[in-house]
Amino acid sequence: MKKKQSEHKGNSKQYKKRLVKWFTAGALFAACIAAFALYDAYTTRYKSNVQEKFTLYITPQTSYASLVDTLDKHLLNIKRFERAFAKENPSTRLQPGRYVFKNGTNNTEIARALRNGWQTPYRLTLSGNIRGAEKLASILGKRLMADSLDFITCFNTPETWSKYGLTKETFISIFIPDTYEIYWSVSPQEFTERMAKEHSKFWNEERTAKANELGLSKEEVSTLASIVCEESNYGPELPAIAGVYVNRLKRGMKLEADPTVKYALNDPTIRRILFKHLKVDSPYNTYKHTGLPPGPITIPSAKGIDAVLNHEKHNYLYFCANANLDGTHKFASTLLEHNRNAKAYQRAISRKK
Repeated sequence: MKKKQSEHKGNSKQYKKRLVKWFTAGALFAACIAAFALYDAYTTRYKSNVQEKFTLYITPQTSYASLVDTLDKHLLNIKRFERAFAKENPSTRLQPGRYVFKNGTNNTEIARALRNGWQTPYRLTLSGNIRGAEKLASILGKRLMADSLDFITCFNTPETWSKYGLTKETFISIFIPDTYEIYWSVSPQEFTERMAKEHSKFWNEERTAKANELGLSKEEVSTLASIVCEESNYGPELPAIAGVYVNRLKRGMKLEADPTVKYALNDPTIRRILFKHLKVDSPYNTYKHTGLPPGPITIPSAKGIDAVLNHEKHNYLYFCANANLDGTHKFASTLLEHNRNAKAYQRAISRKK
């Protein structure tokens, strides 16, 4: 009897040992499975998957399949991205925009950015003397998501002009060339609204007061600045040129500005204004009409606007290109002096030929 009890106790101990071993093995196996699952989740969702910085453009027409094709060129493991994207965005919805992903970015960050439209701001630079709304629309159509037709349609809509108290002729004065941080997917209407706000910031109390002292509206200052900017590429000279035109306006003289004739003829390539050009019948022909033209002939730079507001106070009424052909100008107070300067320039041109 004692022997059987001893055997039973021995078997019970062995069973318990085996049970502990099985439990331990099961626990280790489960721990391994959990560890693998955690590692897989980490590598799928939170481990960096970007080889190097890249920019991604999403339009309303971009499909999920084309997105995957594009990302396959930039990600270390496209399959992991697809799994992460499915968890974050099972509908595969994509928000249009421009996205910049840097080295170190993980799949979850990419998926959430595309789902929520967390775009990277785009630095848009408008520079140079942009020739009208059509040219601006062409520039924007190449740099932003909306095409040039969308922009020019917005710019040419009377409701757009009237919203800001402008006319078709003065509308482009709302744009101030500079560098702006905007979203690539901005609509033409949103872009115009942003530019209107920047215009208001630019025209602070100081600038507004100076315009009032000149007896000019903001739009008229921009119109005059557009002529000044077209007359010279030499920045330090702009206030002196502006001073000439301010003097002419005050005396009731015609501006007789060559750039306005080129604008009236719609031919900025004309290098020399001839008498036949001066006959063009246009309110922009300042050889025919006294005062400022109806609106800016280009989108003037901030430097050009400030040149008008801070024009040089002098007695000059004329200027022409310098005979040394360095791109500067000679200024004159009398027509006799101006004619001498003009003849000297013509002789220099003739010698060059």
